[in-house]
Amino acid sequence: MPEEIEIDTDSLREEIDKELEKSRGSLLRWISLTTAILAALAAIAALKAGSTVNEALVLKTDATRFQAQASDQWAYYQAKGIKSAVALGAINAWQAAGKTAPPQLSQESARYIAQQDSITRQARELEHQRDEKSREAEALLSQHEIYAAAVALLQIAIALGAIGALTRYRLVWYGSVALGVIAAILLAFPMFRR
Repeated sequence: MPEEIEIDTDSLREEIDKELEKSRGSLLRWISLTTAILAALAAIAALKAGSTVNEALVLKTDATRFQAQASDQWAYYQAKGIKSAVALGAINAWQAAGKTAPPQLSQESARYIAQQDSITRQARELEHQRDEKSREAEALLSQHEIYAAAVALLQIAIALGAIGALTRYRLVWYGSVALGVIAAILLAFPMFRR
């Protein structure tokens, strides 16, 4: 009778467990690596989001300053118009009385009207500068929204990576990586729009 072949199942089981640990360890290393990359991208996106919103606020402040200066110029324009109207009214009063108005009144009225032209140009230039600053700010706010969305997606991707590490489900980790790729594309998008 032939001898029974003995198979050491305990050592076989140990070898299988070691191989499983190696593959799980490999998965955890990959999850750790991608999560670290996602965290770095999230930091960059957060800095870009903060930077663009700060720049936009400065530009909006500049636009408000230009608007205030333009409003001052228009008020000055109106004051010159009132002075011109007063001078013309005085000329009309002299003429209604049958007298000749002093020539300085006509000169004052003409001077005020000429000053209004200069004031108009200055006010319109200030309004143009206001509009430029406002457009630049809007473009930066648009970029900020994209960066903020990238930050949110990266945070979700990092959370999914943590869940993938805890549960050791590759599918969850794949979802983390996919969201990270989408967020990276969003992060790069404003650079290509320039």
